Amino acid sequence: MVVTGRRAGPLDAAASALRESTGSVVDALVNDVSAPQSAAAAVAWVEERHGALDILVLNAGGPPPGRILDVSDDQWQQAYELLLLGPLRLSRLVLPRMAERGFGRVLFVTSSAVRQPQPDLAASVVLRSAVNAAAKLLSREFAAEGVTVNCVAPGATATERRRQILESRARQAGTDYAELDAADAAAVPAGRAGRPEEIASVVAFLASEAAGYVNGTVITVDGGRTETI
Repeated sequence: MVVTGRRAGPLDAAASALRESTGSVVDALVNDVSAPQSAAAAVAWVEERHGALDILVLNAGGPPPGRILDVSDDQWQQAYELLLLGPLRLSRLVLPRMAERGFGRVLFVTSSAVRQPQPDLAASVVLRSAVNAAAKLLSREFAAEGVTVNCVAPGATATERRRQILESRARQAGTDYAELDAADAAAVPAGRAGRPEEIASVVAFLASEAAGYVNGTVITVDGGRTETI
């Protein structure tokens, strides 16, 4: 198993936690998915040390909060490279190789905001919606060769990203963070934010052989908050 991201500290901590919880060999690779040459370098590194890549989970961090007309050109470009183009570069490399071996799983972690847009997460909503569309197209390419492509769309999850969003909203509204945190959790039918491992469980299922007939879909994991049917 390989975990990759832009910062060595969090990567090493994640790799260490995974080794302890799974007993598996887990390597950490510092790599910026938004950089043009990063995809080829990452795939080569993984294949050299671990062999064929069978499962690819794409979970890029969200861009800064902001409403649709407040996002600058530079911010749009950065978010585009991070959320859409970088993951597509990786998919372009690994999907045909998975098809040759007769098995593969590509999973995009997006957001429930693509189904119920949140105005202050404009860049994320727009570009993760594009990721969902790209995943749908990719899912048709190699399905007959045992390769599936799906999206997992988390709702409110107890991560640093959620804290960042709520702190931004609290500043703009001039309210207390704890009050906004409680109100946000109360808006979820489950009455709480999700746990990261609850998102991971859905990812693990979709990555398994048991999910071989689940392809080209978006699974929302949000405690029932999304109101669309």
